[in-house]
Amino acid sequence: MDIRRAVPADLLELSQIYAREALEGHATFDLEPRPMELWRDKLAADGPGEHFLVAEHRGTVVGYASSAPYRPRPAYLHTRETGVYVAPDHQGLGTGRALYETLLALLVDDGVHLVVAGVALPNDASLALHRACGFEVVGTMRGAGRKFDRWIDLTWLQKVLG
Repeated sequence: MDIRRAVPADLLELSQIYAREALEGHATFDLEPRPMELWRDKLAADGPGEHFLVAEHRGTVVGYASSAPYRPRPAYLHTRETGVYVAPDHQGLGTGRALYETLLALLVDDGVHLVVAGVALPNDASLALHRACGFEVVGTMRGAGRKFDRWIDLTWLQKVLG
């Protein structure tokens, strides 16, 4: 498996991984797949601490990781929010961890101080991944989102990088 920066040719496969979660899962609070324009914008983002990585296995994109500014206010300049999505047939095989390790190393090089991630519950695998990568739980928002006719809790995790 190779971890590398995303390129335009990856966007269809990436969007399919995400679309599955939007339509069938709760790892995202999106209810519909994102339009391709948003994926192109994400790929074009190139500010400090903004990364878009893919995991490729035998020529197929099997997961991705991204980081973006946490909030637009100036005091959050050194905080980034991250996300990792892995195709179902590659979950539990170390893909998410490999993506996160590469992403976190890039963020350290960028001088990012704090990384945050939200995990919709229940998701024991994602919580375990984040803990294995050094994140700690800082709180849970009860009923933060509504999807599939039920309220979903959201746990926030953070990792101090430097």
